[in-house]
Amino acid sequence: MNLAVWAPLLLPLLAVPAARRLADALPPRAAAWLLAGSAVALAACSTTALLLLAGAGALRLPPVAAFAHFVLPVVGDQVTVAAACVAAVLLAAVVTALVRTSRRHLVLAARARRRAVAVGTAAGDLTVLQDPGPDAYALPGRPGRIVVTTGMLRALGPAEREALLAHERAHLAGRHHIFLAAFALASSCHPALRGLRGPLSYALERWADESAALAVGDRRLAARAIGRAALASRPGVRPHAALPAATGPVPRRVAALLAHPPTTPHLRARAPRAIALVLASCLALSAASALQAAHDLHGSIEVAQGER
Repeated sequence: MNLAVWAPLLLPLLAVPAARRLADALPPRAAAWLLAGSAVALAACSTTALLLLAGAGALRLPPVAAFAHFVLPVVGDQVTVAAACVAAVLLAAVVTALVRTSRRHLVLAARARRRAVAVGTAAGDLTVLQDPGPDAYALPGRPGRIVVTTGMLRALGPAEREALLAHERAHLAGRHHIFLAAFALASSCHPALRGLRGPLSYALERWADESAALAVGDRRLAARAIGRAALASRPGVRPHAALPAATGPVPRRVAALLAHPPTTPHLRARAPRAIALVLASCLALSAASALQAAHDLHGSIEVAQGER
């Protein structure tokens, strides 16, 4: 267990750069699933490793040993008391961060919805705020809402408004808020995973951009709408729970819309294929190491209880 349990804590340092590089070679939707899925998997494995380390140390305490009916000391693992104590502190920090992140997302989402209902004018899935500051964003919930200010409506032409609203509807239809919430929880478990925040946000915006271009049937119109909305918007008044169109590296998004539609690569090129292999190896090794460490600890417990 001593060797296996450390792998899930160290592998994110290698997996995160690999995931970032591989996401650049994928279409937006595939990139979003890759980044969010990798973050959740790595976070689960690293948290399990901390739990096993802290648990191995706790089993050496006399009260815990007596409660578990140990007839022999726990053997088979070389986890030191110092390592177990550090793991316990880190595990407590992870749990605290998870609780705070969950509460913050729920509270801010509810607050944003109450504000939209209280001061906005609803029409279907659209809520219009009487605000001269140009802004537009998707607000998740049941039902999801698209919030747009009168300032944004005045800043765009009719066709551009249609493209912007299609972008926001794509956020809701794709449930992009779930991707962001899952990533927020995952990044609370391991600091290295925070390096995927920017690529994931970009992938989600590009996903919505492509959906909007398909909905209006004009990639140049969608690019123009995104660009003009970004130039006019004032993000300082935007709720935290919002999914805005005018965010991220807008010039890069506009350039991508003006280029050819993305296609799913076959990863035949050496570089993407090698990066995919590195990332897959990191994920597989992280999961296998966590399982191996759990198996070793379980075997030690059985020996200590005199069952072997």
